[in-house]
Amino acid sequence: MAVNNPYTKYKEQSVSTATPEELTLMLYNGCIKFMNLAKIFMDEKNLEKVNINIQKAQDIINELNLTLNMDIEISTNLRQLYDYVNSRLVDANINKDKVALDDAKTIVSEMRDTWKEAIVLARKGK
Repeated sequence: MAVNNPYTKYKEQSVSTATPEELTLMLYNGCIKFMNLAKIFMDEKNLEKVNINIQKAQDIINELNLTLNMDIEISTNLRQLYDYVNSRLVDANINKDKVALDDAKTIVSEMRDTWKEAIVLARKGK
C-alpha cells in the first residue's frame, strides 16, 4: 500500500493515539472480523483463506493472553477463556468446523461487549 494512502494514515494514527483500553477493543473487533471472514471462506471452500483468517484470530487471542497481568485475580479466568477460544479455533481450522468457529466467536463477542461497557462506565466515573 502507498504511504500516502489516506486510509492507511488514518488507521496508523488511530492505533498510535488509542488508549490501552481502546487498543484492546480494537483487538477484540479484529478477532471477530477474522472469524467472520473465515466462516465466509468456509462457505466458499477456500481452505487457504480459512486457515489464514483463523490464524490471524489466534494471533490476536494469543496476544491478549500473553499481555494479561496475572497479579490481577480475573486474569486467571480470562486466561482460561482465551485458552478455550484458542482450542475452538484450532478445532475450527483442522476440521473446518463452523460450530467451533461460532463457539469461539460467541465468547469473543461477549468479551468485547463487556469490555466496551467497562470503558463506557470507566469514562463516566472520571
